[in-house]
Amino acid sequence: MVYGITVAMATKPWFSITAEQMTPDHLSTGSSSRKGDLIFIVNPKGANGRTGKEWKKLLPFVRSRLGKNLNICESLTSGPCHAIDITREAIREGAEAVVAVGGDGTLHEVVNGFFWAGKPVAAHDKEVTRTTALGLIPLGTGSDFARSFGWNNNPREAVERIATGLKSRIDVGVISEKDGERHYFINVADIHLSAKAGYYASMYKRFGNLCYVIGALQGFYGHRNRDLRIKVDEGEWEVFSQVTAICIGNAKFFGGGMKITPNAHPYNGNFEVVILQNFKWYDFVLRGHKLYSGTHLSEKDVHSRSVQSIEVEEMEENSGVYVQSDGEHLGFLPKKFHISPAAIEMLC
Repeated sequence: MVYGITVAMATKPWFSITAEQMTPDHLSTGSSSRKGDLIFIVNPKGANGRTGKEWKKLLPFVRSRLGKNLNICESLTSGPCHAIDITREAIREGAEAVVAVGGDGTLHEVVNGFFWAGKPVAAHDKEVTRTTALGLIPLGTGSDFARSFGWNNNPREAVERIATGLKSRIDVGVISEKDGERHYFINVADIHLSAKAGYYASMYKRFGNLCYVIGALQGFYGHRNRDLRIKVDEGEWEVFSQVTAICIGNAKFFGGGMKITPNAHPYNGNFEVVILQNFKWYDFVLRGHKLYSGTHLSEKDVHSRSVQSIEVEEMEENSGVYVQSDGEHLGFLPKKFHISPAAIEMLC
């Protein structure tokens, strides 16, 4: 193994799910035919170093709770995209599960590691016979994806979820470039003001959730609403005037707890797309509480629809409309987004 250090050996089957727990069609349990590797990918510098410190405190509990049944392996990331490489190697090696330890950024990289050259990593290697699951221990600045499941930031509860071995298939969003390159997201992708604010917020993560406030203030500076061309589900192009932001949700929350796409769920095979039009800075002051509570869909300048794909283009050339997904900057328009249903098996 090149992805981590084995710290405990498996001796018993991992899964102990009763038949009653297996009733829903989307639930399954993994094979217990042999011991498996459980890979914990940790960004030790996450949350201004807090992730690494909390992980060190948690590791003895992880060993005692899971080490009887699995090989516990930890792998510390050394820089951007390292988690992608670790995840791909773990899947090729037949790991039982890869667990992202950190915030939405670490989870985002791990999710992208499940894919390579437009296909799941396992599809490239016929010798890979085990389905590797995705796990999550929220220990970062932002844990917005976990909020959609109602999970709190108690890491021991996350370990207990992993211990059950209960899995569910979840959808993944795919972002396609004109050159054919693909990028994947699990939570929310967004365009224009929110993406610009997120870009600046990423520079201030050392301040915790305050980074989102700082990012919003910088994003507003010089902001101008734009007319954008939008095509939904391969239909006709439509022009949306004075767009402030477009949010494409596979899950509900972003930006440190803003319930921006309140009807999204990563099990239903669709995105929820929310379009904010003609918002001014004072609208976020006066109506910001509705964005956090998820009650903004009734506002006159807010439009929502359920889609499987959406393309977005600028009306002006090279106007520099920002795009991000899961809080990670992905450049500028144009972009195409589509849903990949049930693409990853997740420990839940």
